[in-house]
Amino acid sequence: MDTTKLPSIKRNILLNPGPATTTDSVKYAQVVPDICPREEEFGDIMKQLGRDLVDIVHGGDAFTSVLFCGSGTINIDATVSSLVPANKKILIVNNGAYSNRAAEVCDYYHMDYVNLKLDITQPADVSKVREALENDADIAAVYCCHNETGTGVLNPIREIGAVAHEFKCTMIVDTTSTYAMIPIDMEKDNLDFVMSSAQKGIMAFTGLSYTIGRTSILEASKDYPTRSYYTNLYMQYSFIKKTGQMHFTPPVQTIYAARQGIKEYFEEGEQPKWARHQAVWQALVDGSEALGFKLLIKKRISVQAGRFIEVSRRPELLV
Repeated sequence: MDTTKLPSIKRNILLNPGPATTTDSVKYAQVVPDICPREEEFGDIMKQLGRDLVDIVHGGDAFTSVLFCGSGTINIDATVSSLVPANKKILIVNNGAYSNRAAEVCDYYHMDYVNLKLDITQPADVSKVREALENDADIAAVYCCHNETGTGVLNPIREIGAVAHEFKCTMIVDTTSTYAMIPIDMEKDNLDFVMSSAQKGIMAFTGLSYTIGRTSILEASKDYPTRSYYTNLYMQYSFIKKTGQMHFTPPVQTIYAARQGIKEYFEEGEQPKWARHQAVWQALVDGSEALGFKLLIKKRISVQAGRFIEVSRRPELLV
């Protein structure tokens, strides 16, 4: 669709953590002829969307994406409830509200878990993760947030993932507020599962969420306890694999918008988009300090914990 011939839509400055602002082209991408979501044409769109989602985090052939209709919390529900074998535990690296939400999911499913509560103003202490794993051989999965949306603290996911893999654990990371924003590499960062929603980094609309995971673990999870019906990862994965469709009704128009958002993501490029986000971060920090506010989270923590040095090469931010 040629959006240059359509009226522009007023853009607001949003100061919330999500949804993100959207381009006119993403908005208008939802205006499509009515289509049955079980048509082969729509299935092809879903398949390509799934491949693109894996490519954004450099997942390669060892990974696949599982799509759900829902907000970001549906990913937490799905990964926590689906990826813990019988008679095993999940370790929740808990240093904020969103990692704590995973602990709440465990409570509601009556799962056995270890709640590693840490300082919410500091990156997760990798040595504490190691200690927890050394003390409990029943832990089979490790869960943490990359960026704690409530505070802005970035956790050292590569280092935590390395320890998790040393203890043969599945590494699950909530990347809702970093996916398609901070560069992520599944293998280099020692990750097995990450997650996000369309209204975040790809700058589309709420209603489509997705988990990108290691296919071999997804296949193995068919033998794990089924704690949920709608959010069972293996059931959704296997149905998409067989049919190219979600098990239940997908958010059709939202998927068209997400496809456009991903197109624009690749057009902008991983590093330029990351540089743009850093510039916004710097402007917010400078403006806040100019107004006399003091930052609760030290800049060197929010920068270094996410390996900003490596991906940005902007040492002037490390103050």
